[in-house]
Amino acid sequence: MRFAEIELFGVYVAPISLMMVAAWLVTIALRRIASRFGLLRYVWHPALFVFAVYIIVLSSWTVIIAR
Repeated sequence: MRFAEIELFGVYVAPISLMMVAAWLVTIALRRIASRFGLLRYVWHPALFVFAVYIIVLSSWTVIIAR
């Protein structure tokens, strides 16, 4: 698949920006689930862990869409 610009309300945006927003929303949901069950207490640096989860979600999303 070729990553072409997407028209959003008359403005052309890069598809990676939409994937970044989608990955951010998924990461927010995962962070809320992890904090509800107290899983963030067991990681060394919670902010770094959440950032790593965001990068994993974004890269996975990109690989899935690119196929």
